Amino acid sequence: MSDRVVVILGSGGDEEFAKQIWTTLQKHSVACEKRVISAHRRPTDLLDLLKKNETSSDNVVYITVAGRSNALSGVVDSNTRFTVIACPPYSEKFSGADIYSSLRMPGGITPLVILEPENAALAAIKILAYGNPKLHEKVSQYQKELREKNRADDEKLMKS
Repeated sequence: MSDRVVVILGSGGDEEFAKQIWTTLQKHSVACEKRVISAHRRPTDLLDLLKKNETSSDNVVYITVAGRSNALSGVVDSNTRFTVIACPPYSEKFSGADIYSSLRMPGGITPLVILEPENAALAAIKILAYGNPKLHEKVSQYQKELREKNRADDEKLMKS
């Protein structure tokens, strides 16, 4: 059994936004599968991917990256037992209003919504760390580094 994150983009146009997810997962040595499968354009392929992962012995967390009408996150969540994190890209075109398609889901459909790609990856890592002591230690070390940087920034500011 292994731990991995499956990042599903709604379109190739979401790739630039998702790069920070992949970078963060790689930094923490977490396996990542990257796919572009639209829930609107290729629902059968999406369901096939989910079905394959449901029969796997792996621990999986999905991160879905889709804007506009975010059917992707809801369809993935309603067809898997694994955690789904929706990380929708911000759209200037709609002044951010398309975020509601990620926030307002039907009852029983529960993707978590995290707007920052790095934070979405970190949340996935923390979820996988529940059953993985080595990964748990990496998360703890990363948090320690963030605290130390903040402390150093504080000391620098106090001296100025």
